[in-house]
Amino acid sequence: MTQFTQSFKALVLAAALALPSMAMAADPAMMKDGMMVDHKGMTLYTFDKDTGGKSVCTGDCAKNWPPLAAKAGDKAEGKWSIVKRDDGTMQWAYDGKPLYTFMKDKAPGDMTGDKMKDVWHVAREHM
Repeated sequence: MTQFTQSFKALVLAAALALPSMAMAADPAMMKDGMMVDHKGMTLYTFDKDTGGKSVCTGDCAKNWPPLAAKAGDKAEGKWSIVKRDDGTMQWAYDGKPLYTFMKDKAPGDMTGDKMKDVWHVAREHM
């Protein structure tokens, strides 16, 4: 085996071992038409009564406004964070604001919850 072949194999092996640690997890949501949506295209909302990175939308509120759930092993990065809810589940937050969908939104792009009771708002990247 030549020195070049050995070096090349070592380089390929090092790259293969490094890839899993370099892989970036996908953001829990994305921007579409100026608003934040989940991976199904459903509009995400913030709740004015949430403060200090804590969700106060529980019980019936959470049934109507399902939290954007974070799974075990999800990692927060940049403006994304994960907040622990009172029921022990985990929820995604952006820039410290917990995110929710709205049960009355039936199709991607619906935003029927925007400005609901003047406390619910479509999440935007620059909130």
